[in-house]
Amino acid sequence: MSYVKVWIHAVWGTKNHEKLLTKDIRRVLFQHIKVNGKEKNLYIDHVNGYFDHVHCLFTLNADLSLSKTLQLIKGEASFWANKNKLVQPNLAWADDYFAASVSESIVPKVREYIKNQEEHHKSLTFKEEFDRFIEKFNLKHQG
Repeated sequence: MSYVKVWIHAVWGTKNHEKLLTKDIRRVLFQHIKVNGKEKNLYIDHVNGYFDHVHCLFTLNADLSLSKTLQLIKGEASFWANKNKLVQPNLAWADDYFAASVSESIVPKVREYIKNQEEHHKSLTFKEEFDRFIEKFNLKHQG
């Protein structure tokens, strides 16, 4: 048996940065994402976001790639939301996303960061936040 624990902090936005995720929609959608993750044997520690984006802290399974895991989370969430008419117009995610590994020692800090999205975005747009992540993790020069 393999023992693997790789924490991932992923961030993705709505297509065209549409502000579709009201507080009530976020509450329902994020609860569904956690339940769906459990059903797919994905450990989703925390999920939260704001009007136009989502933050998700999860562990990466040994038998799934990062892109497949995000497809399972993002794709199913938008499919479910649209099937249940949770969002009008339909919910679609942007193709791009940010994801980085998280050291076990800072998981509590990342968790708190994700929990405080409403407060955090009183002074920072999603684009500014996303650009800071790209810069902080030196991802500008990757091809």
